[in-house]
Amino acid sequence: MGSAVELDVAGRSVRLSNPDKVYYPERGFTKMDVAQYYLAVADGVLRGLRDRPTTLQRFPDGVEGEFFYQKRAPKGLPEWLPTARISFPSGRSADEICPTEPAAVLWAANLGCLTFHPWPVRRSDTDHLDELRIDLDPQPGTDFHDAVRAAHELRALLEEFGLRGWPKTSGGRGLHVYVPLEPRWTFTDGRHAVIALGRVLEQRLPGRVTTAWWKEERGERIFVDYNQMARDRTIASAYSLRARPRATASAPLRWEELDDAAPEDFDLRTLPARFAEVGDLQAEMDDQAFRLDGLLELYERQLRDEGLGELPYPPDHPKAAGEPRRVQPSRARKS
Repeated sequence: MGSAVELDVAGRSVRLSNPDKVYYPERGFTKMDVAQYYLAVADGVLRGLRDRPTTLQRFPDGVEGEFFYQKRAPKGLPEWLPTARISFPSGRSADEICPTEPAAVLWAANLGCLTFHPWPVRRSDTDHLDELRIDLDPQPGTDFHDAVRAAHELRALLEEFGLRGWPKTSGGRGLHVYVPLEPRWTFTDGRHAVIALGRVLEQRLPGRVTTAWWKEERGERIFVDYNQMARDRTIASAYSLRARPRATASAPLRWEELDDAAPEDFDLRTLPARFAEVGDLQAEMDDQAFRLDGLLELYERQLRDEGLGELPYPPDHPKAAGEPRRVQPSRARKS
């Protein structure tokens, strides 16, 4: 599979083993192709990862092989790559890598990492969010363009609360919208803010958007996955490659591009050229920081005036106050 090579990454040497190993068989893309991709978009991907605890989604044998999520810092961690202690819902903790330079991205790529999953916090304060992330997830019977319709309505709703969102493709059929925050909000705050947004979208786009946690209740609608803001839930970073045959990637977009975009437009081959032309469309997020007061007040009004309660957490989370039973509705009816 070829001898190991040394890559110069912003002045730091990074070893790449087996550069000819095929990672994307359908298109013949190799480990070296992946490395060259991440070199080309290094500034963009690092902006989304910088100082963030990051889980690595690793595919040692390519996208058709087995994969796993590496939460704890791998053995042999370079001395120049910092970590941060993060706490899981179980109460256990671990040290995760926190990239601070482009070499960290290439070092992880050498381990077979195709997709980076950063936490919405920084290593200086792992309990308080500095990003709100809204995941618009198409359910069976819907597609990317349905997610775009929901995203436009979401944009208008955010603006009503004095917030600004930055969209990106998920690399699959969905869309992600990020809002930079003052780093003072808890995971519960972020989750409640997305629930509040999702409930308004359900009202404004009836039959097209849902916050239903149970798949059997979602129907052919766009699911606002509010639990992506729960602790230890992460979203693929901007510019991350995805484990899809066409080697698509998560691509930041301008709002005015959404209607004409398609997820397959942005992949290992096309995104570097786009990045060279337009740069990192999310870079200006670093100069913005918003507050969640208005959305949290909305959440409380929904509870008080509309009788809407807490929604289910993921199964590995402790039971929350006011949370409904974590039983699939059809099973609950049978019992």
